[in-house]
Amino acid sequence: MKPFFLFATLCLSLACAHPTAKPIPQKHYPLTGKVISVDAKDRTAAIDAEAIPQFMEAMTMDYPIQSKKELATLHPGDHISATVDVNEDGSYTLSHIRIVPAPAKK
Repeated sequence: MKPFFLFATLCLSLACAHPTAKPIPQKHYPLTGKVISVDAKDRTAAIDAEAIPQFMEAMTMDYPIQSKKELATLHPGDHISATVDVNEDGSYTLSHIRIVPAPAKK
């Protein structure tokens, strides 16, 4: 009887546990901008981004980048296109980063 009680308690504990997985991005916005600086230690890049319609005005800010491979390709002065992934809790990251030609000067 004791083994059954222990097994049932373990199953109940596991069923009630909250997962600690990363939040799944809920919204995705296209970003274009210029890399100002890269911080490999903090895994961020400061990007002077153009306005993102229905999300934010043009501004320079730090974006966390999860992919070490994508972060390693960035250098100050690079022009990029990317995706801003915004989670339900308001946190965000940059993904699908591509180096693109500089926009034509006006």
